[in-house]
Amino acid sequence: MQNLSRPASTSTRPTASPNPRTQYQVNTQTKVFDTAQGRLLCIADIRGRLSALNDLAREANASAIIHTGDFGFFEASSLDRINDRTLRHLTMYSPLIPAAQRNHLLAPENPPSAIRSTVTISLLSEFPLLLSGQIKLQVPVYTVWGACEDVIVLEKFRAGQYEIENLHVLDEATTRCLDIGGVKLRLLGLGGALVPHKMFDNGDGNATIAGGQGTMWTTALQIGELVDTAQRVFDPTETRLLVTHASPGREGIINQLGLVLKADLTVSAGLHFRYASSYNEFSVQADFEGLRHKLVVGKEAFDKVWESVKAQVDAVIDEHQRVLLDKALSVIERIPPPPNQQAPTGQPFGEEPAWKNCWNWNLCDAAYGSLVLDIKDGRVSAELKSQGFNYAYRRTVTPSTVAATPSSATSGLPVQATGTGGTGGAATPKNATPAATEKPLPPHLTGSKSKPTTPPPGSGGSGRETPKLNGQQTQAAADKAERERAKRERKKERKQQERAEREAAAKEGGTGSGTASPAQPRAEVDLSSPPPQGPKSGKATPEVSTTGAAGTDSKGPEDGITSPATESTGARTPTSRRPARNPWTIFMRMPNPANETEVRDFFSDAKEGIIRVTYPQNFAGRNQKMCYVEFGDEEAMKAGLARQGEKLNDSVPELKQATDKESRASENGSRGSFVGRGRGRGGFAARGFASAGLTRGGGPGRANGDAPSSEAPKPSEGSS
Repeated sequence: MQNLSRPASTSTRPTASPNPRTQYQVNTQTKVFDTAQGRLLCIADIRGRLSALNDLAREANASAIIHTGDFGFFEASSLDRINDRTLRHLTMYSPLIPAAQRNHLLAPENPPSAIRSTVTISLLSEFPLLLSGQIKLQVPVYTVWGACEDVIVLEKFRAGQYEIENLHVLDEATTRCLDIGGVKLRLLGLGGALVPHKMFDNGDGNATIAGGQGTMWTTALQIGELVDTAQRVFDPTETRLLVTHASPGREGIINQLGLVLKADLTVSAGLHFRYASSYNEFSVQADFEGLRHKLVVGKEAFDKVWESVKAQVDAVIDEHQRVLLDKALSVIERIPPPPNQQAPTGQPFGEEPAWKNCWNWNLCDAAYGSLVLDIKDGRVSAELKSQGFNYAYRRTVTPSTVAATPSSATSGLPVQATGTGGTGGAATPKNATPAATEKPLPPHLTGSKSKPTTPPPGSGGSGRETPKLNGQQTQAAADKAERERAKRERKKERKQQERAEREAAAKEGGTGSGTASPAQPRAEVDLSSPPPQGPKSGKATPEVSTTGAAGTDSKGPEDGITSPATESTGARTPTSRRPARNPWTIFMRMPNPANETEVRDFFSDAKEGIIRVTYPQNFAGRNQKMCYVEFGDEEAMKAGLARQGEKLNDSVPELKQATDKESRASENGSRGSFVGRGRGRGGFAARGFASAGLTRGGGPGRANGDAPSSEAPKPSEGSS
């Protein structure tokens, strides 16, 4: 069966594979290992570095290897059959290419022809060395094919043209039984990527397998023949292990296949994470309906394709293919009924055994981890090893970029003491620390030279606490939050009083704000403050008078500037609430708008690694023309960057990684950092003055502490 775009006359395939076995004959063998104990090494995506198989088996003390696809089935002639996109993908992830050479080949300025003229088979796979005998496998290796293989090479194995000692290719008609550690382990394999719209297209493959241009995918007939094979070799004394490239955790059809095959264990790959996962459906689904929903979604995706091609398929398949197709359709229809539903016998359906008893492992690439099944006296133990994510970059995060937990968010805010009334509202409560309530005037208003507005972290008189790292909090955090709310209420009352006093002072002909000596407020602050070196934190309310109404003349100028300062409470100043940026982020700029679904589809195979797509909201008229695409790891991001040059909505978007340097420029230019928290000359008070229209003269077009326009990051620079 072929793609619908091809003429119906060319879509008929031979009824049997060129493999010399006769129809309905199952290729099965039993391999007897040490019956007392044995270890099976399970790995994924060796990607052509076949010489490493012996090293991995030796390190794990393994009796055999089970491999889940992307083995590296390529030979020299395969290069001519691989299309440019797949060749670039193979170049990006091949472990046989040095990093420096890979970066050069994948440079945006290099056209596909440069990669094709440089890459040889020795840079993609060691399979020719394995085929010639220069590399010999020391232990049996059982593998299925993956998403990136040459279907012509696999057809040569099926036809008997290629045969390699200790290499066993599991397919829909080939199964193996391992007698090891008191267990008869039946291996059933399904190779290729699961692509629903290609399940009735053989590509360049014969009979039941499919592939072309360096890729391979699963077909409906392949699934049907695997079911037929499993039924023919069924033995209740065996333990069934389903080996697939696609993950049953993601693909409902693969999960349904496991139910039909009565699989006890499954091993898969295809997700390319840095951690392997171990689970059963009961552990990851909220209830049994969650499992049923996943299977229904897989069935619906298949049904859409099947309804569109059913007439053409019925017209070209023969009797044998009809049997296999019916078995494949029985897999699609295999959806467990709800446990409370009654069977035709009147009894409720029992619980699906696989719901709790089928265990699944999804492996990371061989370079990042593996699974060892240690089998002894009939018990199958598992040892899962993963390289994991690298969190070392967080050591460089400054406190100002650490996001506090919601419960500790108030603990890092300034504690500002306010007066309960009185003239000017500047009186300090008796139970408050004087250093926490005073606030020296900004240097540009006092006439003194500029000094750092943030005290050393160890200073105890800044009137604000050191930010709590990693969400730490004290027992008094809740009390402080309550006090903050009460103080804000008192501030409102005091501002109203101050406003009334300023109006009264103006009527009485009080002096303007520019006539007072800058030394006067400093003298009054020093008299009211026990520590003479009170830090200029920019957080506390200035102490402008302690003499009641007698200081009316000198109080006038301070009133003109302190009122806006009291409005700049720490509670409304974003300081350290921004979480660390995902380092594996791509900035994407598009000539034509595209929504999130279109952006995800644009990344094709790499979209499985996308964890979030966000659009900047602060650029009017440019909605959905810029976005940040966050990936789960570096490999997934690189796969996304490989899409550079592809079209989206009839235009070619610009892709680049959001770099740390630009992210730092963005934070320093727009938010400030922990060091220099006061944002240059004036700190938080200056921002309060600016909000009241009382900013001092300075550089044109720039507010206090803001970075020059040349330093501010632009959206096109990929900062996030």
